[in-house]
Amino acid sequence: MFWRIIATAFGAGYSPVAPGTAGAAVGVLMQWGLSELLPGQFSGGWPQAYWMLVAILVFFFLGVVASQKLEPEWGHDPSKIVIDELVGVWVAMLGVPVNWLNLLLAFGLFRLFDIWKPLGIRKFERLPGGWGVMLDDVAAGVAAGICLHGYLWLVG
Repeated sequence: MFWRIIATAFGAGYSPVAPGTAGAAVGVLMQWGLSELLPGQFSGGWPQAYWMLVAILVFFFLGVVASQKLEPEWGHDPSKIVIDELVGVWVAMLGVPVNWLNLLLAFGLFRLFDIWKPLGIRKFERLPGGWGVMLDDVAAGVAAGICLHGYLWLVG
């Protein structure tokens, strides 16, 4: 049961419509919630980056294990495994101040790169087991994060 909860990002993966988008939305809501619980820690500087990097690593490795444990039953990278989308949106927000505009931009950019998979991102899907499930979304999150940081730099 624990691995199903992790893999589905607390049930978002069971959404009958766009489960990946639902998983990314859970990531946005969790990051917003953390920013409200820990005011001052999520201003975009190193305290936020440190704590989000810890959360990313923990949920990344939980996602790898959950994907591998559920693969015999659910198959490789089924649509209901969405912990990768949650992690991907967090990667996109790494070092970015948490506010609704930035969260929505990270969400949109991440989903764009996750669906489109340019720049060789699709190659990560070929990795075995949970590694392929998780790493393509991390790569999409990195691409989205670079775009988001570039946008924030341009607008000052």
